[in-house]
Amino acid sequence: MKFFSKILIGFISSLTLVLTLQKIQADVEPEIAQISGNNSPEISQIATKPPLSPEIETLIDEKGGLYDPPRGDVRLLVISDLNGIYGSTDYDPEVDLAIKLIPFWNPDLVVCSGDMIAGQKPSLSPEQIRAMWAAFDRHIAAPLRQANIPFGFTIGNHDASSAVGYNKDQFLFQQERDLAVEYWQNPQHNPGVEFIDTFEFPFYYTFKYDEIFFLAWDGSSSRIPPEKLAWVEKSLASAQAQQAKMRILLGHLPLYAVAIGRDKPGEVLNNAEQLRQMLEKYDVHTYISGHQHAYYPAHKGELQLLHTGILGSGPRPLIEGNLPAWKTLTVVDIHFQRAELTTYTTYNMETFELIEYQQLPRLLMGHNGMILRRDINWDNLTPSEKAACQSKLGSQLCTH
Repeated sequence: MKFFSKILIGFISSLTLVLTLQKIQADVEPEIAQISGNNSPEISQIATKPPLSPEIETLIDEKGGLYDPPRGDVRLLVISDLNGIYGSTDYDPEVDLAIKLIPFWNPDLVVCSGDMIAGQKPSLSPEQIRAMWAAFDRHIAAPLRQANIPFGFTIGNHDASSAVGYNKDQFLFQQERDLAVEYWQNPQHNPGVEFIDTFEFPFYYTFKYDEIFFLAWDGSSSRIPPEKLAWVEKSLASAQAQQAKMRILLGHLPLYAVAIGRDKPGEVLNNAEQLRQMLEKYDVHTYISGHQHAYYPAHKGELQLLHTGILGSGPRPLIEGNLPAWKTLTVVDIHFQRAELTTYTTYNMETFELIEYQQLPRLLMGHNGMILRRDINWDNLTPSEKAACQSKLGSQLCTH
């Protein structure tokens, strides 16, 4: 009898233990799901963040640390103007440093707004141009391929300028354009993006990442031909573009001037206001550009304008504010559920310090129009700021 009593007590104890463990598991599982699910991208993506090399960890420590912003649903690392002097096959230390630091930011996509090599010189031979693309591959493209990070880019004037002669029927730098095509259409140099339309790749093409539609146009000179703009409109009007949660345009020359020495016709796209209105018509959220060699986060109307700073040689100061010239890169975190889709974190790559909006002029008044810092609206401007714009540019170019 005692034997059966012991068995019964053991059975009840075992059953109680099983039920208790099941209760504990039921309580814990929702918490695990919350941590590892899509609603918590910061935790799930930090867990898979690649390790940093001892060299980079030491460098970050020597600079006093490096801020890592809260992660969005999608993270872009935006760079621009990587080149050195004409014909150079070397890159400034900040370019190599940015590539080495990619595991720290762990972006979903790297975006470049042009000038990856140092061309735009008629005397460069085919061998020299190929050598520049080979150097670009060693320093930038190959490390990104090895890390399985897609690379979205636009062609700059030093890559393959679209400038034409007086008769407008022949490119002045046809050789450089041919060799850019040779490099980018080599399957070994596949940038790893999910193409939608390779219309005239690498000059005009579309691709997507997650719920974002990207279009790259050839802003390597100030003129985009009407037939190419027709393709742009058709692409932006497509179901794939309009059903995306966000549309981003990549181009080299900006719509509006921001930098000293580049505040003149030819250094911005022609017909900026007409282009902006067209982009707004198709609900393009952001135009990412380069060329001016100065960082300025702006907006005009409904269009966000990210003027990407330079990583290579020759940073320029902004046309207002008496600020130093910086070498920068920008991390763009995209939050699909927020009214303000994007947040920018921009670094001075010589010091690792953050460049805050408040350090920058509240507005810039370039020769072809006023733009506002992205956190400023027209109503935020003081009467003296509005009067200064009206006095310098007139009412037509001071539209907001």
